[in-house]
Amino acid sequence: MATSFLPSRHAFGFDNAWPAQPAVVVPTPFGDINLGRANAGLCGGMVFAALDFWNAKATPPTARPAPRSPLYEFIVRRLIDSWQAPAGVARYFEWMGLPDADGTALQLFGRPILTQRGLAWRTITGEWPRIRLDLDRGVPVPLGVVTVSSRQPRDLAQNHQILAYGHRTAGSRATLLVYDPNRGRRDDISIAFDTSGPQRPTVFTHNLGIGRSPVRGFFRTGYRVHRSPPR
Repeated sequence: MATSFLPSRHAFGFDNAWPAQPAVVVPTPFGDINLGRANAGLCGGMVFAALDFWNAKATPPTARPAPRSPLYEFIVRRLIDSWQAPAGVARYFEWMGLPDADGTALQLFGRPILTQRGLAWRTITGEWPRIRLDLDRGVPVPLGVVTVSSRQPRDLAQNHQILAYGHRTAGSRATLLVYDPNRGRRDDISIAFDTSGPQRPTVFTHNLGIGRSPVRGFFRTGYRVHRSPPR
C-alpha cells in the first residue's frame, strides 16, 4: 500500500548536504541544543517542507537553494518545527536512553511487577499500527528515527528524520517505504523489520543515508501543514 507521494516525483531535487552555515539552536528542557552546522543536515526541515509542497500540489524545486534564500530559510524554519520543542525533543531524549528490548523496571519480593518497554515494543506495538493506518488512508507520515543509545543531550543531533509514504507486509515481515533526504529522489529506500516479537531486540534493516548507524526505533512526529511554501 502506498500514498501518492513518491520521492522521484515529489521530493526535492537535491540531497541533504549544505554549505557550512551558523548552527541551528533549538530550545529544549535540557537547555539550548546545538544541532550542528547546516552542512551536518537539515533532514527534518526537508521532510516537512517536501510534504508542504505535496499538500499544496506544487512542484518541489530541483535546484539547491542558496543560503539565506527564501527556500533555504523556509527549510530551516521547518527543521525547528519538526523538533517540536520542548515535548518532541524530550521524546527523542527518552527513547535514546531506553533499551532495545523490554526489561524489568520494578520488582516486589523478587517478582517483576512493572515492565519497562523497550524501543522495539514502542515502535512495533505503539507506533507501527497507527503509521500503517495513516498510510492506508493515503497520508504520508513523517518519522523521527532514533539511531543512538545515549543519555547525553548533545547526542540528540545524531538522530534522523524521514518520511514514510508506503508499506508492504508479508506475514510478520513489514517494510516501510521512505523518503530519506540524505538519499535524494530515490524510490528504493526502506526500513524492514519483523513484528512477531516486539518484546525482544528487533533488527531494523535499512538503507538510509546514515552510514553505519543503526535504526533502534522510530515514531510519528506531529506534522502540521504549512499552506504557503515558497514557490
